[in-house]
Amino acid sequence: MIKFERENSVGLIRLNRPDDGNALVPEMARELLDAATRCDEDPDLRAVVLTGIGKMFCAGGDLKAFAAQGDKAAHYVRDITQSFHAAISRFNWMDPPVVGAINGTAAGGGFSLALTTDIAIAAESAKFTMAYTRAGLVPDGSASYFLSRIVGMRRAKEMALLNPVLSARQALTWGLVNQVVDDDQVLKVALEIAHRLAKGPTRSFGETKRLMLAGATESLESQMERESRGISAMVRSADAREGIAAFIAKRTPEFHGE
Repeated sequence: MIKFERENSVGLIRLNRPDDGNALVPEMARELLDAATRCDEDPDLRAVVLTGIGKMFCAGGDLKAFAAQGDKAAHYVRDITQSFHAAISRFNWMDPPVVGAINGTAAGGGFSLALTTDIAIAAESAKFTMAYTRAGLVPDGSASYFLSRIVGMRRAKEMALLNPVLSARQALTWGLVNQVVDDDQVLKVALEIAHRLAKGPTRSFGETKRLMLAGATESLESQMERESRGISAMVRSADAREGIAAFIAKRTPEFHGE
């Protein structure tokens, strides 16, 4: 249900239930967590691309499977969210940046997953919608954390309560994605960006990601203390020494993720 491949120092994660819109079921969520863990723990992997196989990026939870559980639906959904949320946490706290190649519709949990990527490239045909309240549900997959921080509270509530379907161009205007490209270029562009990131200072990227996550909830003073500790620790790293030396020498740095 998840395909994991390596292109040198870039990991490629593909959601692989195309006949079901890449909708999430427990086994798929567990495989996503396993892939995220591999990306986090492999010191030679320095960037990740996340995409879907088929016409959709991810339709969210498989509502037909939810309904089939009857009275056991709550346990079934909890099983999915525990693995799904653990995977999202890994993606956001680990050093390697995650580039989303949003190849088609991202709805529900798929919309949430797209939000959590560090850089998002959308196909021209991609659509974005929350859809949770349309089914009498509530957001999961960190959407209630990230969405308002990206688009502001007014638009976040509009998306959560009215469930508009945004085109890729609208999503770009709202700040939900970084770039919109032709459908046949979305994976190519995402991989190009990931390979560029893989040549960068991986530890620096990771510390920057974590500072930004913490900054969403910390006070000004506590966040600046985090920044002070972070930059003091990083200045001792091999990549920082190389970056500073390259800047002074006016040459291109050669980072090794160390």
